[in-house]
Amino acid sequence: MADQYTWGLILGAVLGLVAVYNLGLLALYNLVMRNKSEDNGADSLRKTPTPALNGECPFDADVIVVGAGVAGAALANTLAKDGRRVHVIERDLSEPDRIVGELLQPGGYLKLIELGLEDCVEQIDAQRVFGYALFKDGNRTQISYPLEKFHSDVAGRGFHNGRFVQRLREKAASLPNVRLEQGTVTSLLEEKGTIKGVQYKTKAGEELTAYAPLTIVCDGCFSNLRRSLCNPKVDVPSCFVGLVLENCNLPFENHGHVVLADPSPILFYPISSNEVRCLVDIPGQKVPSISNGEMANYLKTVVAPQIPREIFHSFVAAVDGGNIKTMPNRSMPAAPYPTPGALLMGDAFNMRHPLTGGGMTVALSDIVILRNLLRHLSNLNDAPALCNYLESFYTLRKPVAFTINTLAGALYQVFSASPDEARKEMRQACFDYLSLGGIFSSGPVSLLSGLNPRPLILVLHFFAVAIYGVGRILLPFPSPYRFWIGARIITSASGIIFPIMKAEGLRQMFFPATVPAYYYQAPPSN
Repeated sequence: MADQYTWGLILGAVLGLVAVYNLGLLALYNLVMRNKSEDNGADSLRKTPTPALNGECPFDADVIVVGAGVAGAALANTLAKDGRRVHVIERDLSEPDRIVGELLQPGGYLKLIELGLEDCVEQIDAQRVFGYALFKDGNRTQISYPLEKFHSDVAGRGFHNGRFVQRLREKAASLPNVRLEQGTVTSLLEEKGTIKGVQYKTKAGEELTAYAPLTIVCDGCFSNLRRSLCNPKVDVPSCFVGLVLENCNLPFENHGHVVLADPSPILFYPISSNEVRCLVDIPGQKVPSISNGEMANYLKTVVAPQIPREIFHSFVAAVDGGNIKTMPNRSMPAAPYPTPGALLMGDAFNMRHPLTGGGMTVALSDIVILRNLLRHLSNLNDAPALCNYLESFYTLRKPVAFTINTLAGALYQVFSASPDEARKEMRQACFDYLSLGGIFSSGPVSLLSGLNPRPLILVLHFFAVAIYGVGRILLPFPSPYRFWIGARIITSASGIIFPIMKAEGLRQMFFPATVPAYYYQAPPSN
């Protein structure tokens, strides 16, 4: 117990220094954003009409949004409410049927409120989520979101992804300056290095072109347009196997459940009043066959014995029901090519392992930042100047994106089983650290939930877990072997987090003042 208090004192001192540093960054951010503001006094938009061409869409748009998933539909709502004329082209307007994108973290819900879209989680039987429960080797611990300072309505939300997306689409389509159209975008229209619009095929098979000063690509993780706008380095570390458990009583009501199983984690969380989503992670890109029964056998013999006893019978019944779905888990750091006239958003732009359910929070945060930047502009027609100005978007998004992306990748590696002794100790140390309660649990879960997206706090807690693990190894009787394992825990922790941090962008995150785009001014309005 004394050792825990010692670690707590050390952690508290470092947290104080980090808080002072972050206050300085916040002051710098506010100063820069004030300098970027321009009181142009123009609420109405002005756009130079594009000459009519054969096969051209007749809708005169300021922004084309490719894709109407969570990111695209929310973005269309947001820009339209600011007075933009938005043309949304979505490949399939029927209700999506997905096994991810069903848990919105509290930080993401706050962004929904900021965008005026919080009513989109109503009337879809969404369930409030107040934290997590962790299970390992028969032990369990409960971790609650630190929601004391927020309104009582603020919490996570679990829901069917398709129902949420349809609510966002309906709200966008109800706005008079939004045209929501079903069609497949086949290419971006480029002229002298500037994107002028898109070519697409309508539901009826008609080939059309649509023009706008700004095209925002939000066509999801399978994007066929991203290659011309970024350097996509997609990694597929694992696959999810999805099931729906009916009339299942979770051990901790209104909580997500994470089982630290072998070989990798298993997730449970409510998505309606009588349904629980189960996601079984399988490392690698190959999964047992569903058609020949291998998958059902794997779930019953390998997975079922590791899940909490309260869920066991519901899990087996869901396997027997046969409605089993799989999907690859992708991660992709944001590596954009700043392109005049075009921008990437959502999973087409940036992905992280879905273990922590942070994708929608990052996307909604990006939309808030983009909206705030575009609000200073009444005219989007100066594509090169607009492109330079929007480069600051990539730096301003870093606190939220870096924190959630890095935590997702790091936690997945820590929570996965490994034969390596140091990794085993790191996994146990993480479980024990979170079980301590207080700042040791509220700190990490505030990062995961998007309520406190502070990269330095993330790094601090990650290495505090490693140091805590070293302390567990060395006490009460240190030995040369234990010192060796302790050193390997530190090197293993470094090997997990530093490559993720590097891929996410160290300079933009920790030294934003050194990035020229951070200071770009809004182009003048005509």
